[in-house]
Amino acid sequence: MKPFHLESSMKTMGGVFYPTGYMVLMFPSEQAAREACMLLGDNGFDDDDMIHIGPEDFRREILDAAGDDEILPSAGSEGDTVRRFAELSRQGHHGVMIHAPSADESHRIMDLLKDAPISYGQKYRHLVIEDLVT
Repeated sequence: MKPFHLESSMKTMGGVFYPTGYMVLMFPSEQAAREACMLLGDNGFDDDDMIHIGPEDFRREILDAAGDDEILPSAGSEGDTVRRFAELSRQGHHGVMIHAPSADESHRIMDLLKDAPISYGQKYRHLVIEDLVT
């Protein structure tokens, strides 16, 4: 699992966090996030396709990239999604971004993690954010 670094390809033209082809799953602790990645790695997912996002990463890179963390973008579901990530990161939750461009990969990941304590999950598809866990 790689550490998070916000790249321009992970944002919309307006600067809002939107990593197309990735699932972003939130966990109540760093240990839970790491255990989920170990399970995926043990089942054939490449460690380089998984990125850890700590609470401080959300605050520093994702919220700051969207502007003032108290005045987040309001248009569209991407703004609501970033607000939910912000809320959970303030509570100490950790995120994992998993590159899973196909629906089959997403379904396989969710099947493998069916017993994991996922607190929130989204899949960023082209033009659509899919709720995985709300």
